[in-house]
Order: sequence, then C-alpha cells, then structure tokens
Amino acid sequence: MTEIEPVYGAGTLLLIAAAAVALLLFLIIRVKLHAFVALVLVSLLTAVAAGIPVADVPEALVTGFSGTLGAVALLVGFGVMVGRLLETTGGAQVLADTLIARFGERRAPLALGVAALIFGFPIFFDAGLVVFLPIIFTVARRFGGGILRYGLPTAGAFAVMHAVVPPHPGPVAAADLMNGSVGITLLVGAPVAVLAWFLGVYHVSRFLSARHVVDIPDAVFGRMNGGRDDDAAAVPGGTSGATTGTATQAPPRFGTVLLILLLPLVLISLNTVISTLVTTGAVAEDAVWANSLTLIGQTPVALLITVLVALVVLSPGRFSAGQATRLLDESLGPICSIILITGAGGMFGGVLRASGIGTALTDALSGLGLPLILQAFVIATVLRVAQGSATVALTTTAGLISAQVSAEGLSDVRIALLVFAVAAGATVLSHVNDSGFWLVSRFFGMDVRTTLKTWTVLETTLGLTIFLIAALLWPVTG
Repeated sequence: MTEIEPVYGAGTLLLIAAAAVALLLFLIIRVKLHAFVALVLVSLLTAVAAGIPVADVPEALVTGFSGTLGAVALLVGFGVMVGRLLETTGGAQVLADTLIARFGERRAPLALGVAALIFGFPIFFDAGLVVFLPIIFTVARRFGGGILRYGLPTAGAFAVMHAVVPPHPGPVAAADLMNGSVGITLLVGAPVAVLAWFLGVYHVSRFLSARHVVDIPDAVFGRMNGGRDDDAAAVPGGTSGATTGTATQAPPRFGTVLLILLLPLVLISLNTVISTLVTTGAVAEDAVWANSLTLIGQTPVALLITVLVALVVLSPGRFSAGQATRLLDESLGPICSIILITGAGGMFGGVLRASGIGTALTDALSGLGLPLILQAFVIATVLRVAQGSATVALTTTAGLISAQVSAEGLSDVRIALLVFAVAAGATVLSHVNDSGFWLVSRFFGMDVRTTLKTWTVLETTLGLTIFLIAALLWPVTG
C-alpha cells in the first residue's frame, strides 16, 4: 500500500506511534498476551487512530504482513532445514570443534563474531543469522554461559556489515542517492565496520550476556542430540532413533560442513556483487549471464540449492529419503510462531509507514540547522524509531540530504562518512516495530523485556559507535 497523505501533523503522529508502542509492550509484558495477537491488534488500532481510511485498513495490514512474510518465510524455512541437517548429522559439532581448537574456549565468542564478519560481507543479516544458528547453538551447549554469550557477537557482526559495507543494498542505495562512490564507501566502510563491531558489539555483548543469561532454546532445532545424555552424545554424529530415525554414523568432515555453509554465501555474493556492478553501470542490465547469476543468488533460491546439496552430501549412510523428509518436516513445525510474529512485526511497521509518519517527520526535521553529519544521524534515528524499517530510514534520509550534499560539493570520502552516519541512525533503538527485533527475540528464546535490554541496547551501542567513528573522521577528511 502506498503512503497516504498525513491526516495529522508530525507531533500528533509521533504521539500515536508512542502510544501504540506503549500499548503493545503493556499487552505483551503485563497482560501476557501472545505477541502475534498483540501485534495484529495494535496494528489495527494504530491504523484507525492514524487516520488511514477504514476501507484501506485491511490493505495496510496485509501489505505490511505479506511483504515481511514473503522475505522471511522462505529464508527461515530453508535456513532451518540446513541447520537441522547439520545439527542432526553432527556437522555443527564438527565446525564448532574446529573453531574452538583454533581459537580456544575463552575466545569462542570472538571466533564466531570474526567468522560472521567475514561471511557477512556478501550475505544479509537475517540470512547470515539463520545459517549460523546451528553453530551458535552447538558452541553454547558445549561451553555454557547462555545463548547470548555467543549469539550477540555473531548477530551484531552480521548487523554491522549489513548496515555499513557495500555490496549490501542500504549503503549502496545511500551512496548512490548522494552521488558518492560505492568503491570508496566499501574501502572505508570495511575497517569502520570491524572497529565498530569490536568496540560497540563484542565488548558490550560480553557485559550484556553476563547480566542476562538466557538458556539455550530448544524450539528451533529441537533438543540437541535428540535429548540424549552426555554419554550418548559422545557417539559421533548419531541421534536418537526415536527422535529422528537416523542411524548412528561418523559425522561429516570439516570440509563438507564448510562447503555447505559457504555455498549460500557464494551464491548470494553473486547476486549482491552483480547487482552492485549493474547499479554502477559496469554491467548492462539486460546481460543474460548477469541475470542468471542474480537469479541463483537470490537468497531463497540460494538456500533452496543449499538444502538440495546438503541432502545429497550428508545422506550417504546417515539417513534415507524417507528419514530426510521426516527431518525436514520436524524442522519446520517449531518455526511457525517465529515466522508469524516476524510478519506481524512487519505489519506494525508497515502501518506506521502507510500512515504518513515518514513524510511528516521528514518535513519537520529538514530545517533543523544542524551540522550535516549530525543532521543525517538525527533524521535517520527519528525515522528508524518511528516506523521501524532501517531501509526506509536510510533511503529517506539519504534522499532528503542529497541536495545539500550536492550543493556543498563534498568529496567521496566525506559522502561515505555521511552514509555511515545515516546507517548509524538507521541502526539504533531496534524495538517492537522492527521485524528484525522479533527475529532475534524468537531465535534466541528471549521475551520482549529481555530483548529490549539486550538486542535493543546492542543495536544502539553499535549505531552510536558507527556515528562516533564517522564524526571523528569528518574533520580530517575535509
């Protein structure tokens, strides 16, 4: 649904949005209403209160829900299938053992975070998190300390790469809107992302995970090793026959596991790299080979191919075709709630966007008279908090300040720093109107209160760190 002409001013729309968030938190935390029901109810009430015509309310609700569901459902479904196959056959354990052997137990969170930074170069946040879930769970079960000790550094690594570094669509779009260089944004963005992760994610996650110890959830992949005791778990690669019907068999080799994990990353990188080349004009839009690589690099297609490859390379001696079907079926049941809640979170954010809050806020904030880099951060932050979508906040802000950027004749390096400032504002304060908030909450088995105290705080420290780095570099790049 397209955005309607705002019925109210920016101040009134902000109050409506704030009241909607407060009501949603009250229903979930105090009333204990199921998050899916609460999100749909509050989305409906918000649409009416914000002045969306009654006849258009159903379309506003369905558009936000289906848009998010279309992006998330296939990704999460295929990703969890891959994770289930790796977890059941012992592949996740093999990878975890190899990582720990190289880095040591104490540096396990660092090892996972560094791996996520590397893999996060071509792969989107949500796709990377889904692929890494079995490794996070396996390491957490082995060494203890709660899921957040290992999950937060990993998720934060994917988040910073997605926000700052091309060829991810956000920074590419922002650089393009401000007539900057995607190449310079990449060269400057990579070290900025690594430094921001180390300062704003890794050290902060150590503090947060010590204060909020969250047990490893069983909902995503089922109980590790089919609920066996530690002695039974020592049998390589086997699972309980009652649970999965698979035979006890040696786990796959490290190279096989790495192939399965790298395959979607390589395929997705084809999409992102080719798309970047098309955007910059280096490759023609109608090139058949480019379109073919872009197709197989689409995240759902890449994960579908990965599922098929995993079935072929993991099945010999480990499970039959019928047992594989049973395994994949078992993997889908527990994620139904995750997908629906994430879709409902997208619905809530979509309603806020359709209400015209973005347009109203943009008009109100455009004349603040702040330094350009601070103005970029503030506008993106307000838009992010108000309507939830980091992409909308990023692209809207970049478009808004593009005329001023052009008038000042900024260098490509300074434009890159503006991209980081906008990305920083679009990262902070992830909360209940952000579908990514619900994805992290459900995957890590956290309630809303704990997610606000951990993931929201981590996203905020990450965004602030990115902005501070950009602001410190700004004077020396003039």
